[in-house]
Formats: sequence, C-alpha cells, structure tokens
Amino acid sequence: MSLTPPRQYYIQGVTKQGRGFRPSDWAERLAGAMSCFRPGGSAGGIGAFIGYSPYCVPRVVEGVKCVIVNEALRDIEPMAWDFVMNFARDNELCVVEIGAPPAI
Repeated sequence: MSLTPPRQYYIQGVTKQGRGFRPSDWAERLAGAMSCFRPGGSAGGIGAFIGYSPYCVPRVVEGVKCVIVNEALRDIEPMAWDFVMNFARDNELCVVEIGAPPAI
C-alpha cells in the first residue's frame, strides 16, 4: 500500500477579481491563528517557542503574499482546515494546489 503525501495549497492574497487583499498583514494573522496546530510530539506548554504551525505558514510567492496550507491539517483538526478554507472562500481569494498540473 502506497501512502500519498498530503497536498499543499497556496491561498493567494489576490481576489478572484484581481484585487489585492487587505489588510496587508492578513497572511500573518491567518497563520498566527493556526499556530497551535502542530505535529504530534511537538513541545508545548510554557517551554514552547513562538512560531507558525508547519501546516499553515505565510510566504511571499512571486511577489504575492500567500499562506501555504498543508492538507495534513485536515487530519489533525478538521475544523481548523474548514476555517482556513472558508476564510479563502468567503473572501474570494484564489486557492491553488502546489504542484498541480495547469488547467487547460
């Protein structure tokens, strides 16, 4: 049985109408809200470091602010996955699968 690695998606800071999404720190805010969702065995409690979850990280890709979301978040906490994807949908942000073949 082969295990397929989880897919990853860019949530781009551009609306489907081509406008830049505001506020300018939206990606950091969204990733910050997801920072507590981490792989099992990660240090927690008072000794935990401050940082983003590896499942939801802000990045700038080709000059566009994005959040990269790993589908593994769905397995850890389905409600967190729904929150992130609904945020993109509700704000009409472009979501692109990383490594997906281009649409024809």
